[in-house]
Order: sequence, then C-alpha cells, then structure tokens
Amino acid sequence: MGPGGPGSYLPVLWDLERDRAVRTRPEPAPPGGILLVPGTLLQGIGLAFDVVVHLRVAPAARRRRIPADQAWVLPAFDRYDDEVDPVALADAVVLTDHADRPALVLSGRWG
Repeated sequence: MGPGGPGSYLPVLWDLERDRAVRTRPEPAPPGGILLVPGTLLQGIGLAFDVVVHLRVAPAARRRRIPADQAWVLPAFDRYDDEVDPVALADAVVLTDHADRPALVLSGRWG
C-alpha cells in the first residue's frame, strides 16, 4: 500500500475464531482508499504508517482488565511501553483506561 507498492492489500491475515492463518488473495485498494491496520505492539518495528492512532491503556488499568489466565501478557505490554514508547510515536492517542469514557490526545502535528 505504500509508495511504490502494488496498491493491493490482504483483507485478513488471521482467523481469530479458529486461531489459524487465513489464505486470501490480495485485493486492489480503491483510489484514495484508507487502510486501517489494527493490532497490538505494532509500533517501533519499522512499519511505515502515514498516521498512527494509539489506544493507550495505563498499566494499572491493564492489570485490572486482563483476566488472570491471560496475565502472562502483561510484561510484554509493560516492556513495549518502556522500550518503544508508543505514545511518543503516535500522531494521536486515545486514553482508554475507562472504555466508556475515551479521551483523545492529539500531537502537535494535529492539535
């Protein structure tokens, strides 16, 4: 999708219900189209996004919201916050500690 790319995208990579890869063919992007790429821990690995919106959850809120059987993921999110600093890399940040009351924070580029 980036400059010099083929102008196509894969509409899905992973089947969450079956927990396995999905085999799909690339689809052409419409002229002027926007590709949204959802995912966790994506910043700082060299992906060239035009605009990044980071959904921020504070460590304390994460600990409250993650079920006990999934607590093993918490150190990865803490390390990501410390080493990548996704808030600093994002163009906009949505504070989501309280999912029913999100708060938008824009960088100097947008605000």
